Amino acid sequence: MNAEDRTTNRTRLWSETYLGGSPEAERRLFEQFAVKIMKTQLKNRTASGGGPITAGFQAKGIFGTEEAELRFLDLPPDLRTGFAQPGAIYRTAVRFSNAEGRIRSDHEADLRGAALRVSVAADEQHDLLMTNAPVSHARDARQFAEVAVATAGGGWRRYAGLLRLVFVLGPGETVRIVRNLTAARSRISSVATETFWSRIPIAWGDAMAVQYLLRPAPGTPAADAPPAGDPDFLGHELVSRLARGEVSFELCVQRFRDVRSTPIEDAAVDWRSPAAPPEPIAVLTIRAGSSDDPAVHALRFNPWNTTDEFRPLGNLNRVRKAAYDASAEHRDRERWLTDVPIRNHVAGAVLRAIFGAVNRFRPWHRLPTSLALLNLAALREVLRRDNLIDTEVRVAPPRARPTPVRPARDERDFRTHDGRSNDLSEPDMGAVGAAFGRNVPAVHRPDLVDEPNPIVVSRELLHRATFRPATSLNILAAAWIQFQVHDWVVHARHPLGVDDVRVPLPADMPGWMNTPGGPLEPWMRIGGNISRGTGADGVEQLFGNVVSHWWDGSEVYGSDAAKAAELRDGAKLRMTPEGYLPLDVRGAEITGFNEAWWLGLSSMHTLFAREHNVLCNELRGRNPDWSDLRVYETARLVVSALIAKIHTVEWTPAILNTEVLRRGMNVNWYGVPANDLLSRIGLWLTDANALHGIPKTTPDHHGTPFSLTEDFVTVYRMHPLIPDDYAFHDAATGRLLRDAAFPQLRGDLADDVLRELGLTNVLYSFGTAHPGAITLHNYPKALLELEREGELIDLSVVDLVRTRRRGVPRYNDFRAALHLPRIKRWEDLSTDPETVRRLRAVYRGIDEVDTMVGLFAETPPDGFGFSDTAFRVFILMASRRLQSDRFLTADYRPEIYTQFGLDWIAATSMTSLIHRHCPDLTATLPTDANAFAPWSGPTTADQ
Repeated sequence: MNAEDRTTNRTRLWSETYLGGSPEAERRLFEQFAVKIMKTQLKNRTASGGGPITAGFQAKGIFGTEEAELRFLDLPPDLRTGFAQPGAIYRTAVRFSNAEGRIRSDHEADLRGAALRVSVAADEQHDLLMTNAPVSHARDARQFAEVAVATAGGGWRRYAGLLRLVFVLGPGETVRIVRNLTAARSRISSVATETFWSRIPIAWGDAMAVQYLLRPAPGTPAADAPPAGDPDFLGHELVSRLARGEVSFELCVQRFRDVRSTPIEDAAVDWRSPAAPPEPIAVLTIRAGSSDDPAVHALRFNPWNTTDEFRPLGNLNRVRKAAYDASAEHRDRERWLTDVPIRNHVAGAVLRAIFGAVNRFRPWHRLPTSLALLNLAALREVLRRDNLIDTEVRVAPPRARPTPVRPARDERDFRTHDGRSNDLSEPDMGAVGAAFGRNVPAVHRPDLVDEPNPIVVSRELLHRATFRPATSLNILAAAWIQFQVHDWVVHARHPLGVDDVRVPLPADMPGWMNTPGGPLEPWMRIGGNISRGTGADGVEQLFGNVVSHWWDGSEVYGSDAAKAAELRDGAKLRMTPEGYLPLDVRGAEITGFNEAWWLGLSSMHTLFAREHNVLCNELRGRNPDWSDLRVYETARLVVSALIAKIHTVEWTPAILNTEVLRRGMNVNWYGVPANDLLSRIGLWLTDANALHGIPKTTPDHHGTPFSLTEDFVTVYRMHPLIPDDYAFHDAATGRLLRDAAFPQLRGDLADDVLRELGLTNVLYSFGTAHPGAITLHNYPKALLELEREGELIDLSVVDLVRTRRRGVPRYNDFRAALHLPRIKRWEDLSTDPETVRRLRAVYRGIDEVDTMVGLFAETPPDGFGFSDTAFRVFILMASRRLQSDRFLTADYRPEIYTQFGLDWIAATSMTSLIHRHCPDLTATLPTDANAFAPWSGPTTADQ
């Protein structure tokens, strides 16, 4: 039997096991452990008196250089794999450090670390990490994380942490860990005379597992006693040594022998034994004259920066990928951790308990304003805890990777068009194609997808017989929300005829024409959504977003670089000399997203394209040396943030027209006013980070990667807002210019009407007319037989079908998942006897009521434009869309936006925006008015 065969047989004796029982369960644990490591960084910063966040481990660099090489010796055949080949020489970066997470004197007892980055090719590097203790204090990943938290901060914090370990890990393991740490921490005279061990195994090719170590080359002279007054003597000693000549180490490996003496998963077992002697395989040489290089200290070493042939093994190695990445990203302002004061945890828990009891008898909206605000804050915390569900299929177990490339400046300073790199630690988060998440668990019931028949549901409960106006709003509010939804959520769908959803027609319906001029068919055919594949549970179908999940103005600017370039003219957006969007060869307006186009969307897109171009003029005047790209990107940042602000502090308080929501949404953006002492005290106790407004905080995903959700899509089905009939008036005189039905204002006709009437008259006419109320029996007639891209659809049926087939639970299950009581009586759902009769006739039981139908049927709180059930998703996601976005939090600062840009956002409201581009409306729309509330005008009383 040759050496290779012996190795293969031997390695069949070892395998890896996963904490929690599976790679996915372990991955979720590791995410929690990574957060613990970030907490240690915060504790260390506090203990050090503030300042920047340092590395969670090896915070103080002793010496770093790229002037080193690793030369492999004449390896035995079974060690020849990948880059490990006889005589191969590779340039290597070397960093020595103190292991403590705080910057301390080299005279302190501590572990010392050595890190190598072996550069094989431009896309292949191998990071080898070692410490000068032969065995780990932690057996596994859990102990690793708990000990890191316990020992962070130093002083009394460390003693308190060690006491806590007794309860977390048990007294026996705590004593072993403390003894091991005490023995490992030492005072040394030179890193050049120390031996460094990996302490955790890696794969070596397909069939072998090894630990490695770095020991001084034979003949390395001892160091003199360290000088007492130099806290950085270790680095100075190595520089002095290198001034006299090169410094060399032997790289050795110890082979896996058996699961008892050389275990893979238990890192507390010392591999040093006669059965696993060190075998020299390479020589590391640091060139004479090398000096300390700050660039090497800036490198982010991770044992997973390697190839599959040298994959780290064992759960302690697997957690290091998550932990080291989190530590580096936290330090580099690429990942954030919100430091929540203990009083907030305690007071928040008390308030959640109190309001949980109170809300059984009295809902939040029937409490006094200040109490209602605290109630909503407590409810939001419950929803954050229970109703953020990540659906993406994550990599588990971890994989080896090329060394990560730091984000380019453009990715750091500006939004990408496809939404990548908003979160620099997880660049794909929220990008185009990212899966929709969930707020409530999906419920897949194939037996109910056509039950009851959605056409019958629509006909009996949704169709508009008489227009029901929402008298607290104007039509701009309806146009605005569609403008926003197109920026947030778009499901990809197949063209009709590829993968159709077939909805059987009820018996009394003779047929449906699915294409203009096509034959009558016995079913409605709807283009099926394009699935991204199956979720981690093997059941749920994942659907990717066609646009990014971020609040980035993609409806104006496009969702990919090619589309964005098509829309640009230098720094500005392409527009006609008269200030309208240009047209393509089909007559459609050229903008970021023009699906479901109508006059309301055309007016919004035109208004914000004009705003972008005005901003470009202002920025260019203040920064004449800027490139077109920088002017464009900065203006895009400002417009996107302005849109988010308008939605937060103007549109939302208009559609949720209560003092509670007006104050709450203003707190979201601006923080608590200085004169509102009660609210300031309440938030100081319960949520100190909200005191100054979300833009002055740091990104916080609340434990779940950011995405918009299928449930969010469901509650924003607000098509009843669209009227069927419109009257257009002259803004100066009030004279009627023309009447129009919705079909005359949509598609390619929209731009003709906008140019004919002018933006000023269109905005005036929309501002002085009401949209429809979001309720049953009020779905626009014009949308019941809508031609869209070569198909004829009943949009009300499509809304029902999409919601069912995407696994959104039915109404009662939806309520229960959002911590609301189930509806038990039809009369509790609607106070209208005729509606109750129809509900009973359509549904076999109240638990089968469609989510959208229930949301429309529910009586909203006073002043609300939609239901309290829908509002639960709203209060969760409204702040989340701001809080997760670094451009609306940590990077909402002058260095990114310019101070001029921030001032522009602060000074601009929807009202002042309209005044800027339509100055003739200044007299009609008062400066202090909410632009989404009805304006005074000739048609308000008639609607």
